[in-house]
Amino acid sequence: MTRENPGPPKRADARRNYDRILEAAAAEVARRGADASLEEIARRAGVGSATLHRHFPSRWDLLQAVFQERVAQLCGEARSLAGEHPPATALTTWLTSLAVFGAVTRGAARALLRATGTTASTASTAPDSHCEQLLMDAGGDLLARAQHAGTVRDDVTVVELVSLANAVSLAAEHTPDAARHATRLMEIAVEGLGVSGHRAPE
Repeated sequence: MTRENPGPPKRADARRNYDRILEAAAAEVARRGADASLEEIARRAGVGSATLHRHFPSRWDLLQAVFQERVAQLCGEARSLAGEHPPATALTTWLTSLAVFGAVTRGAARALLRATGTTASTASTAPDSHCEQLLMDAGGDLLARAQHAGTVRDDVTVVELVSLANAVSLAAEHTPDAARHATRLMEIAVEGLGVSGHRAPE
């Protein structure tokens, strides 16, 4: 009896396992944050720890997969804002969106802070930093436009701004209305950027 080629079924099984792990991870991160148990994620997905690590070699690989859709949306929002609004408004509106994302998506801000560190060099060389680098690039473009327009201080860096947004997220994430609280904190914070006459979106 001739055995069937195991290739395609294995690929299909691998894809199903990937999807189950990602679904379980999203649910567990929402409950427990970035330090959610990998063993519990594997159990919820119905796979072994070895299978989980084959798909996601590190915790941060898994977190990036969980967050990547929203990160892509934030990058798209940065491009849209750049084309539709004055530089200062575009930058501060985007930073508010980033802060709200971190505040309402448990674990996101802590993961981004851990990956970005405190300097541009650590951000660019940190392992598993694809999502973070996308955000840095998007925010960096908006910052450069605002600085060129003279509406943001020249000594401000994109790493500092992303760290600021993440710090706001951490301060707001456990409040009853995390999105509103993050928006209010960012409204206060941007006053120190040298941007005048702008209010964060309601």
